[in-house]
Amino acid sequence: MTYSFKRAASSVLAISLGLGLAACGGAIEGNNYSLNSVRQPVVERSNYVLDLRTSPAGLDAMEESRLNDWFDTLDLGYGDRVAIDTAVNNPAVIEDVAAVAGRYGILVSEGAPITQGYVDPGNVRVVVTRSTASVPGCPDWSEGYGFQRDNFTSDGFGCAVNGNLAAMVANPEHLLEGAEGTGETVVMSSNRAIETFRNQEPTGAGGLPQISSEGN
Repeated sequence: MTYSFKRAASSVLAISLGLGLAACGGAIEGNNYSLNSVRQPVVERSNYVLDLRTSPAGLDAMEESRLNDWFDTLDLGYGDRVAIDTAVNNPAVIEDVAAVAGRYGILVSEGAPITQGYVDPGNVRVVVTRSTASVPGCPDWSEGYGFQRDNFTSDGFGCAVNGNLAAMVANPEHLLEGAEGTGETVVMSSNRAIETFRNQEPTGAGGLPQISSEGN
């Protein structure tokens, strides 16, 4: 009997640079006389959930296998967020889920997003949050002109750059909040390498080996 449970829920967040987004397929109202692009990336979040049976000892081998297969089906990877939703905080369950997620290079995050339904007693809900980025309304060729007599920016201005940015960014969440630093700068890393190179003993410090030209 299969107990797999999956549901997707989406929420849309937009990047704002002081310009409102136009309707997703329509033309932009008014003329843009600045060099700021009205066409900005939009980040969409989708939540996928799976309910697993638990015990005081954590997840059994069958449930761990189901979780691993589910992660593999979702092609879990960089940029995805894994969280646990449960009424009872069981460290053994958290450890088992974290161990499976760790095979994909993902750490379990604190705090799960709100999903539909509820978690049955004795179960745990694993939530995978995935973000995607796109630029609605691009490309926009509605104008039909190659120049602007009134010297305003074309309706499709920014589609190429922002469309490529949305397609190429490894983690779309960075379009909203940016990446958090580790506290170690590039300068610190480079200085450590330079210091190691300088402190290394030269290869000729021990002198040249004594080699005899006389045969044995």
